[in-house]
Amino acid sequence: MTDPSVPRHEGAQLDFSKSMSYGDYLQLDALLGAQHPLSPAHDEMLFIVQHQTSELWMKLMLHELRAAVAALAADRLPPAFKMLARISRILEQLVHAWDVLATMTPPEYSAIRPYLAQSSGFQSWQYRCIEFMLGNKSAALLKPHAHNPNRLAEVEAAWRAPSLYDEALRLLARRGLALPASRTQRDWTGPYAADEAVKQAWLVVYRAPETHWDLYQLGEELTDLEDAFRLWRFRHLTTVSRIIGLKGGTGGTSGVAYLRRMLDVELFPELWQLRTDL
Repeated sequence: MTDPSVPRHEGAQLDFSKSMSYGDYLQLDALLGAQHPLSPAHDEMLFIVQHQTSELWMKLMLHELRAAVAALAADRLPPAFKMLARISRILEQLVHAWDVLATMTPPEYSAIRPYLAQSSGFQSWQYRCIEFMLGNKSAALLKPHAHNPNRLAEVEAAWRAPSLYDEALRLLARRGLALPASRTQRDWTGPYAADEAVKQAWLVVYRAPETHWDLYQLGEELTDLEDAFRLWRFRHLTTVSRIIGLKGGTGGTSGVAYLRRMLDVELFPELWQLRTDL
């Protein structure tokens, strides 16, 4: 008797004894075998999968961020726009991932928390690279990675390099807009500080978008990205507040209080400030 579930008429390959299968290409055995709960709690699998999938999205975000920074440095705006738009969509996925973790109740999290020891998302080297590449830099935040020289080298490289916004401002300067050298030739290891001259340069673009259309689009792509990044931070805050209240984080931070302070960090400040002037 013919099995109706077998796609006889589509020509689908069924024998993979001598060729690469879907699972082989994606290395699914390694990927799906990387979840090892330490507690007897049912909900720890959710906690692990949530954070592992977030790290995969962050890997893609870093891939796109690095390419976008290089494209801006090379005056290649169209591909940079595509990459920046993709990063914003990745952030949407990360925002919605918190919806799943939010199904974990305080008692369910309390059952697994002792098994986490001092491990925390605060120690994510990929997240730290993302923050550094977006301009929120701090030498102190290199320390959690000092025990792993290879990872430390990657995080330190992001800390030392011009950020996405730094490269955007250097692009504006190459286009003839008046930007101070203190913002285009600065020490890249320090956090970016807003500057009135930078706001005025962006205002030139925003007041004549038909003349500076690609720079105008760049400003809006950056604004979209920061908007999505803020939503990700906010959803992180509300999920943590819902699950652990005002308890400190496993990594030693103050938990909700720390996440609230992070909401006040502006990555591309002049792009928000100029809207009052328009």
